[in-house]
Amino acid sequence: MPTVRYFAGARAAAGGLSSEVVEAATLDELTQLLADRHGERLALVMKAASFLVDGLTCHDRSAAVPPSSTIDVLPPFAGG
Repeated sequence: MPTVRYFAGARAAAGGLSSEVVEAATLDELTQLLADRHGERLALVMKAASFLVDGLTCHDRSAAVPPSSTIDVLPPFAGG
């Protein structure tokens, strides 16, 4: 199952979690599952977030997520 790592505002919106394991086949499925699990605040952060799948930027949220991948949720950063 993929491991999701949260950074900055995404971590705060996920209740302070730095990471968790989530069973999802696509980024769309993953974001919906996490929104259901953690609420509207995280859902809003993920709408604007960038995603790295095993260190590579992924813009296609319907793309398959490899089962043993690491997915980084990176919200927009100020000044960057």
